[in-house]
Amino acid sequence: MIMAMTTNTLESLVKEAVLQEIKKKTTSAVLKQSQPALTVPVGVSARHLHVTREHLDILFGKGHQLHVKKELMGGQFAAEERVTIVGINLRVIENVRILGPERSATQVEVSKTDARQLGLNAPIRESGDIEGSMPITIVGPAGAVRLDQGCIVAQRHIHMNPDDAQRFGVKDKQIVCVKTQDGARKGILSNVLVRVHDTYRLEMHIDTDEANAFGIQQSDQVTIIQ
Repeated sequence: MIMAMTTNTLESLVKEAVLQEIKKKTTSAVLKQSQPALTVPVGVSARHLHVTREHLDILFGKGHQLHVKKELMGGQFAAEERVTIVGINLRVIENVRILGPERSATQVEVSKTDARQLGLNAPIRESGDIEGSMPITIVGPAGAVRLDQGCIVAQRHIHMNPDDAQRFGVKDKQIVCVKTQDGARKGILSNVLVRVHDTYRLEMHIDTDEANAFGIQQSDQVTIIQ
């Protein structure tokens, strides 16, 4: 025979369930506060370009080899070699550094401010996605190259290796938001692309426009918020 539940018994059960839920949430909050936030160091990227073997020969002479100035992640490096880029109506920006090694397609990466100075409406793209991008001319000490497409504004992105991706709970090609640290210009950057590869080290890349807008300096830390 099933006994009818009394009012007192029901109230007791409800009270116990509420207390357990409060305890669970409190414990979770305490644990979360005790764990240090996972942050990502920022690298501020100035204008630069990547070149093919064919275009390197034209710009600097047949067989020219790039000279390493600084090693970067993923086998890349900042080269000693610099060029001039030319936009519409001979608007120029000088001393644009080449990043090596050679690539299968030549690509020029600028900020939106740079693009305006060149008279170009360069699209925001992931590195390597140059189809239908803006034309530009590159001038070196030995010759010039005219690109029908290849000038872009790089989409802000985070490099990380698979272990980092597991720690942050993200995957390759995922789009996330990041929060900057406290400051007069603190804020949230959306549409940040995650790029995962064994050769990458943890670093978010933004251009000089973005860094200035949010008051970010080289090696500052940001937090991923999904």
